[in-house]
Amino acid sequence: MLRPYWLLNLCALALAVPLPARAQEAAPTPTSPPPLVSRVSLSAPAPNQVLQGVVAIRGSTALQDFASAELTFAYENNPTDTWFLIQEAAPAVSDGDLAEWDTTTLTDGTYTLRLTVTLQDGSQQSAQVNGLRVRNYTPVETDTPAPTREATPLAPVASSSPTPLPTPTPLPTNPAHFTSSQLSSSVASGGIAAIGLFALLGLLFAARAKRYRE
Repeated sequence: MLRPYWLLNLCALALAVPLPARAQEAAPTPTSPPPLVSRVSLSAPAPNQVLQGVVAIRGSTALQDFASAELTFAYENNPTDTWFLIQEAAPAVSDGDLAEWDTTTLTDGTYTLRLTVTLQDGSQQSAQVNGLRVRNYTPVETDTPAPTREATPLAPVASSSPTPLPTPTPLPTNPAHFTSSQLSSSVASGGIAAIGLFALLGLLFAARAKRYRE
């Protein structure tokens, strides 16, 4: 009995033909590590932002010797320093998505978000965003801008010419002023009057003395 060599050859040929490219399993492509950053940062949400529903948290954790990272939050007024876990993030990220935060499970209020990165030596670096206003069940307050004072235009200043100095007015003639001739005449008149007065007094004393002698 003849063996079916042709059948064996056909099977060998079928095994030697490669499978189509789409039937081949694609080999996994290795992912390159993110670029390193110098410090931990949170880029979203922004400080004092209003949060509603599910909020995307973005930041950078790709420090040298990165080990792990975690996202936590706390009430803005946090005297006991109590923080609540949102998510632990294992892979390092450079300015990318870190987690999604469902704020509908929180009471409306003001919160602080913190990102903490732990390095391989056990040291930690952190960044936080303050003033996050969760407003899922209460109205969002409107920020009232501070009133601005309009500048009042200054009135134009008229150019003033120098004020002329007043012209001196000559003083009136002093009525008590005497000329030299008037003074000489007054002195002569006074001398004559004095002589006459002395003569009259002399006559009176002479008459009185004569009366006493008699």
